[in-house]
Amino acid sequence: MIQKLSHATIYVLDQDQALDFYTNKLGFEVRMDMTIENGFRWLTVGPKSQPDLQLVLFAVKSGMFDEAAGEHLRALLEQGALGVGVFDTDDCRATYAELSAKGVDFVSPPQEQPYGVEATFRDNSGNVYSLTERR
Repeated sequence: MIQKLSHATIYVLDQDQALDFYTNKLGFEVRMDMTIENGFRWLTVGPKSQPDLQLVLFAVKSGMFDEAAGEHLRALLEQGALGVGVFDTDDCRATYAELSAKGVDFVSPPQEQPYGVEATFRDNSGNVYSLTERR
């Protein structure tokens, strides 16, 4: 029986830039940062409130896919077509103000929805996330 989700992959264009975004802007912790065989960098981060969740910042680069697939994946990523997720917050408007002040690119400001208040932002690779304050 499955017990929980422990890792989820987020495709990024540049791991160092992504690391800066997720730690310095979103306040996540580095869980693991190591180089393994063939120079592959295993880099994971996660919210302090979820110590057993690791978000793998997986670099889209040549060598991981054939050239055509790599280019297609990069194009989808830059268009915001990958990596959609939802982050919960107790106060969407306050978190929006805090993250905006840190330079986070918001696609939409906080708006009332039937399920709560939601804002939408992008990371520096193009991944799109909802920031949600649930009722």
